[in-house]
Amino acid sequence: MSDAAPQTLAEGRHLRLVRRDGWEWVERRRTSGIVAILACTPEDRLLLVEQFRPPVGGRVLEIPAGLAGDIAGHEDEELATAAARELVEETGYEAQHLELLAAGPISAGLCTEIVSFFLGQGLRKVGAGGGDASESIDVHEVPRRQVPDYLRQRQATGVLVDPKVYAGLYLAGL
Repeated sequence: MSDAAPQTLAEGRHLRLVRRDGWEWVERRRTSGIVAILACTPEDRLLLVEQFRPPVGGRVLEIPAGLAGDIAGHEDEELATAAARELVEETGYEAQHLELLAAGPISAGLCTEIVSFFLGQGLRKVGAGGGDASESIDVHEVPRRQVPDYLRQRQATGVLVDPKVYAGLYLAGL
């Protein structure tokens, strides 16, 4: 790949489509990273979130996740800070400790996003969850030992399961 700067093909409010050396990809405009959190309650229940995702036209079951640096005035937000914020925002749980497990590209052939997986420990319920004003998130607390069956059952009803759920479970040794 050359040292030439990418050419912007299109730009929206949140995304930019770029090209360099015949290769096209998507970049997020105002973020410093992506975080995903594996968290189990003190009762050994895995926290999963579900919401409608317009790009795939359906409901998706995911681990809590979100963007870092996307809030005006907080563009330099640390990934762990974003993970803590997203966990509370989406699930209503606060983690006493967040441990970085791994980081890597989400879809290396399509976008520049790097996701950082965190393990949330020492959870306590501090709010309702459900996301911010722009989201409608359902929170599921699934007994950890029942997660594989739960995921299969949900898929059988047409709900998509984000592969980051499986990756996170592996990384956390769950």
